[in-house]
Amino acid sequence: MDTLGYLAHGFAVAFTPTNLLWCLLGTTLGTAIGVLPGLGPALTIALLLPITYQVAPEASFILFAGIYYGAMYGGSTTSILLNTPGESATIVTALEGNRMARSGRGGAALATSAIGSFVAGTLGTLGVAFLAPIVVKFALAFGPAEYFSLMVLAFITVSAVLGSSSVRGLTSLFVGFVIGMIGVDLQTGQPRFTFGMGELLDGVDVIVVAVGLFAVGETLYMASRRYAGKDEIVPLKGSLYMTAAEWARSWRPWLRGAAIGFPIGAMPAGGAEIPTFLSYAVEKKLSKHKSEFGTVGAIEGVAGPEAANNASAAGVLVPMLTLGLPTSATAAIMLSAFQSYGINPGPLLLTTQANLVWGLIASLFIANVILVILNLPLIGLWVRLLKIPAPQLYAGILVFATVGTYGISQSPIDLVILYLLGAAGFLMRRFDFPTAPVIIGMILGPLAETQFRRAMTIANGDWTVFYRHPLSLTLLTLAFIGLVGPHIWAYVEHRRTRGPEHVPGDA
Repeated sequence: MDTLGYLAHGFAVAFTPTNLLWCLLGTTLGTAIGVLPGLGPALTIALLLPITYQVAPEASFILFAGIYYGAMYGGSTTSILLNTPGESATIVTALEGNRMARSGRGGAALATSAIGSFVAGTLGTLGVAFLAPIVVKFALAFGPAEYFSLMVLAFITVSAVLGSSSVRGLTSLFVGFVIGMIGVDLQTGQPRFTFGMGELLDGVDVIVVAVGLFAVGETLYMASRRYAGKDEIVPLKGSLYMTAAEWARSWRPWLRGAAIGFPIGAMPAGGAEIPTFLSYAVEKKLSKHKSEFGTVGAIEGVAGPEAANNASAAGVLVPMLTLGLPTSATAAIMLSAFQSYGINPGPLLLTTQANLVWGLIASLFIANVILVILNLPLIGLWVRLLKIPAPQLYAGILVFATVGTYGISQSPIDLVILYLLGAAGFLMRRFDFPTAPVIIGMILGPLAETQFRRAMTIANGDWTVFYRHPLSLTLLTLAFIGLVGPHIWAYVEHRRTRGPEHVPGDA
């Protein structure tokens, strides 16, 4: 009953007129951003981070969560009508959704996507509300050694999932570590990596780093890859709603997608890409209309992955709120917003910041309802956004990034750092190095260092503290498996497919 009581309190917070307006603004903006190819919630939230200096935390996070959920909805529009995924999580949607649109069933594809997102988003938000307190009880058993081991596990798994290879992911993570160490060491009082510049004694603002890597770097990368000509937008034909047969084929994939997406999103190695591909594979296996897959488009191939996508987006909030661990790029940016307010997510957050956490969770239920209203009747409006000229769009992003960053401290040094990091972000994207681990390393690196020092102080410098505690040993073992397991598996598969080596001289 405690959870229901907290949730009722959260609805009282979320239903205030001001917070309702922030929720409406976030969902509308998120849908628009999701529709525009190449843009995503991480870039948008990074661009809006400077508002944390002016707006109450409840309002900011309701806005950010609305953008996050809205982008999950809107990304399907681009995938279905343009065959250009706005987010990596909507790649699978394009496989069947665009084929449905080309065969004259684009309205049904968009409808099953929107309704499936609503169903899965609602189920996922219920999971956040009822699972988060359980995770908190488990997390309260953690000491400094266990927290350090958990962060090591998060570093390994998230870097591997967010990058094309674990080496690239860990390299980006190390860059984040270095940026996070800039400034005065709070335990010794000694400056680190400041190069004699007084402006760096307080460290590099995480908002500057997030905006530089995601807004500036991503915009430069998209602009560099722009090609001549226009993508073909498949026109909508027929009804925007589903027939009774399409409803019958969609409701089971919605539930299966939610069941697959939420638990994977809530894992330290979560994210939305894995559950969407897994859901697509499951629906293709179970479907009675296998001939439609890859030809005219199967509605199950849209319903299941879209549900998995939105359920995993809700699942990502569980480790972020209860353990302070971001498992996606957007969660990493939202974690930096917590730091802007001086709030550290963790087991006590649900009680010490009850208005914020439970107001946020309640607003997600409201956002789901708003998004269904926005996405079904107004689909024609969202399609028109695809006609915005790319140069004006990219220029606008850079202007907002520059003005917002300068408004934080009115320091020209921040602008220099912004564009240096923007150039670094462009090069990272160009050479396939993920940028999200940089933010994760910058935020969690100093926290991991603090927990490591605390554990060593309590143990009087005894390194065995990390494997004498069973939970800490288990987490470190999982981290080791996550680091070397994929390489061992790849080697075994390579040996199996190559077969026995040919020995020279054999007949």
